[in-house]
Amino acid sequence: MYELIQAGERTWYINSPAKMGIFKINEQEVCLIDSGNDKEAGRKINKLLEANHWTLAGIINTHSNADHIGGNKFLQQKTGCKIISTDIENTFARHPILEPSFLYGGYPFKGLRNKFLMAQPSEPTYNIDDHLPEGLEYFRLGGHYLDMIGIKTADDICFLADCVFGENILDKYHLSFVYDAEAFLATLDFVEQLEAKLFVPAHAEACEDIRPLVKVNRDKVYEIMDRILTICSMPLCFEDILQAVFDHYELTMDFNQYVLVGSTVRSYLSYLYDQGKMTCEIKDNKMLWQTMA
Repeated sequence: MYELIQAGERTWYINSPAKMGIFKINEQEVCLIDSGNDKEAGRKINKLLEANHWTLAGIINTHSNADHIGGNKFLQQKTGCKIISTDIENTFARHPILEPSFLYGGYPFKGLRNKFLMAQPSEPTYNIDDHLPEGLEYFRLGGHYLDMIGIKTADDICFLADCVFGENILDKYHLSFVYDAEAFLATLDFVEQLEAKLFVPAHAEACEDIRPLVKVNRDKVYEIMDRILTICSMPLCFEDILQAVFDHYELTMDFNQYVLVGSTVRSYLSYLYDQGKMTCEIKDNKMLWQTMA
């Protein structure tokens, strides 16, 4: 784990639980794409940089989920590097309490204030439109999170963050996190048309052809929405819907999974409602969802 793999003349990726990228800006300086899930990830990255005699000029965060920004603070304190992303993702990186608050829908209790959902703060941060290193371009990958981006290097290598997940992950967990289902599906359509020498998703193996993985992810989205429509053949409140989803996919609920899967199910309910496939009403002080006849 944390194996450094060269993908192009100036491009490497770090094979880790959430794959990261390294792009060589010049003979000495490099830019990191994401920083792993915690301080220990930051330490491992720093050892790789030192072993190759590289100076870390900046970290581009594709988005602000804790497993992508967890090494920021350690590396920034160690090297003085810039932290670069889009405006809203920078805001969440500076104020990481926002992630569990956003997922839970209120102030998160102690069981949710953990490194899986809440990284250490990154400060200061810089806007990617003004500080993107030469040799890199970015593109927006909506749907998974608030304003996630992908990065393409001068070597024609595309880092795709969390817009697709590996088939093994989907087979085990079924529900990858989705904030905006409509945008997520649009991103899959966009990525399906991308051309590159190599694609590096954060949670799947690097590949030359991304289209099969896009199809697997798209099919899973529609499968989950069909399951929700089946579950809601009678009026149900959210907690009952969530329990039925966990039961159907034989998932084990804990505090983290409750907010991650729960937020995703709410996003699917919103999408299905907006598409005219579900109704929603307040009855006896309960919000009830039901599939349209």
